[in-house]
Amino acid sequence: MSLKGTNGRGKGPGRGSTDLRRADASAGMQADAPEKVRNIALVGHSGAGKTLLLEALLAATGVISRMGSIEDGNTVSDAEPSEIHQQRSVVLSVAPLLYDGIKVNLLDTPGYGDFTGELRAGLRAADAALFVVSALDDIDAATTALWAECDQLGVPRAVVISRLDHPRANFEATLAACQRAFGDSVVPAYLPVRTGTEITGLLGLLSGTVADYTDGDPVPAERGASPDELSESEAARGALIEGIISESEDETLMDRYLGGEEIDVDILVADLETAVARGSFFPVLATSATTGLGVAELLDMLTRAFPSPAERELPAATDLAGAPVGLTCDPAGPLAGEVVRTTIDPFLGRVCLVRVFSGTLREDSAVHVGGRGLSERGHEDHDSDERLTHLYSPVGASLKPVNSCVAGDICAIAKLANAETGDTISAKERPLLVESWDMPEPLMPVAVEAASRSDEDALAKSLGKVAAGDPTLRVERNAETHQLILWCMGEAHGEVVLDRLRDQGVKLQTVPVVTPLRETFAAPAAGHGRHVKQSGGHGQYAICDIEVEPLDRGAGFEFIDKTVGGVVPGQYIPSVEKGVRSQMQKGVSAGFPVVDIRVTLVGGKAHSVDSSDAAFQAAGALALREAAAAGRIQLLEPVSAVTISTPDEYVGPVMSDLSSRRGRLTGTTSAGGERTEVTAEVPDGELLRYAVQLRSLTAGTGRFRRSYLRHEPVPGNVAPAAANA
Repeated sequence: MSLKGTNGRGKGPGRGSTDLRRADASAGMQADAPEKVRNIALVGHSGAGKTLLLEALLAATGVISRMGSIEDGNTVSDAEPSEIHQQRSVVLSVAPLLYDGIKVNLLDTPGYGDFTGELRAGLRAADAALFVVSALDDIDAATTALWAECDQLGVPRAVVISRLDHPRANFEATLAACQRAFGDSVVPAYLPVRTGTEITGLLGLLSGTVADYTDGDPVPAERGASPDELSESEAARGALIEGIISESEDETLMDRYLGGEEIDVDILVADLETAVARGSFFPVLATSATTGLGVAELLDMLTRAFPSPAERELPAATDLAGAPVGLTCDPAGPLAGEVVRTTIDPFLGRVCLVRVFSGTLREDSAVHVGGRGLSERGHEDHDSDERLTHLYSPVGASLKPVNSCVAGDICAIAKLANAETGDTISAKERPLLVESWDMPEPLMPVAVEAASRSDEDALAKSLGKVAAGDPTLRVERNAETHQLILWCMGEAHGEVVLDRLRDQGVKLQTVPVVTPLRETFAAPAAGHGRHVKQSGGHGQYAICDIEVEPLDRGAGFEFIDKTVGGVVPGQYIPSVEKGVRSQMQKGVSAGFPVVDIRVTLVGGKAHSVDSSDAAFQAAGALALREAAAAGRIQLLEPVSAVTISTPDEYVGPVMSDLSSRRGRLTGTTSAGGERTEVTAEVPDGELLRYAVQLRSLTAGTGRFRRSYLRHEPVPGNVAPAAANA
């Protein structure tokens, strides 16, 4: 429904219309100008109804013949096996529709915290955000935090209260919760109209008309509001008009309104649409994906009030030398697009979802693929020139061919050999780099190993493919424990990564993560190394005596020669040190490297014929082992400096939890916006699942970062096995 009433009704594709036939055809949708595109991310917590709302919008505009269901696993946007199994979105998905001559790219984002990377990619590709809030639930803290983040970025937003067909749905309570969480600029544009206890229509507060959905038709009947309905909505209408006027650039409107003048609806609607596009006013709509309630009104809002890509600021870009390049959303400008998602298709190979910021992507053109700044996550900087073979318009997992993609639009490219999520696609003759978006740091380790030696190559290849499409995944081969570690956002993210690897035929298993401990001597000790072997012919002869003493933490290793009289020939003294160092790397007690000791060579014996470099290396290693057996070995565990950002209300539980993890609190500081940063020193063994537990403690709003600080002695009441679990 148009905000002005019946104007604009039915302009979307209907059965048999030209637009609909184009939408249903094998060819994909493509826009010819940025002004005819809207890129809108559907955001909200898991279970709010984003995926079903997308289904309803696609069905109402004829993109699909009927809605799918989450239970049946046949929705457009949830096509991955893990999504069907878990019955929730885990990846970013795009589905376009045509309405009133406008192509709307709807980006369905996951609502679960583990998949924040996909959410951020969706916001990067979008020009506006549609917050979907369930009428059955309160506003969760993570959604509130996301709203504040969008507010800082100036992202235009609207709110949809969904699932109004449910018997427990409460529009008024949910609206009040939205206003508490999001602020006073969140104002309803429509109010539900009830027949008994059932919501059967929507009253347009500006138009004064009712969209009647009693017949279940996606295009509702129009009727004038009754006197009672107008009376009951008077306060809400006044609040809406005052909110619109306060955002208007016409400073005389408020005086005219307060003076009793009836402001023309066309003026109010125009000012409303301007304020929404500017990101300073946030209308609330009401919907039910099941009954179709409010879908027509939402389509009007998406196309009329949300901004086109031409109205939004583009990310910064540079050339390969680092010189800034000013970009505008111009189809004739320099080509600059960004890969916001990468998947591996068994038939098409690597498929990249690309938001085009400037220029026009065309079939059979040469492009430059460049990626920088993610080397710490295993994505080495890379540049390559490739040729595009086919462009597609993505409809969920389906790809429909198009021949071009203009600035502001979104498309998919298949068979790029080297492109990864976050890469820039630009012209071969003018390569550019778009500034990357903020990606969350994965902080939960999952250790995996191939089921057999023959599976190791398959695991390495598949990991490369999975990591190319997931910048929130970091792959590490730990040099000390030799474990293959997948750093994930949380348990759910880890499960999805493992499922993707197994879907590619990789046989693997998870194993406990081993914390890289150290060993050191807790007290001075002496060792005698005797390596004497006679087996006929040239033998081996080397004897050395050493003294070992501990050094301060971080002091490293010292080797001192105090032999006299040449009992150990000078050419073999470095051999003894080499043998000691070799044994230090292997460990002397639990198999962890030995650190922070001083070894003094005090005596030994050599043979004029049988002594050799190898013999004295063996004697040095044996002497250190003997000293360890006679002395007292102390295990050291790594300790990290941890900074936790949390809403003020969760500071107490966070600090208490850190204490239970043997953490030492070092301070708290205000981070602004009713958030606090807590700093502490925490053993690494206590942080293996902290990403999951912090989310639970803070209702999904807590974040933390960590950095290695030092190694410290493992307390006597903490078993090494526990530290390595």
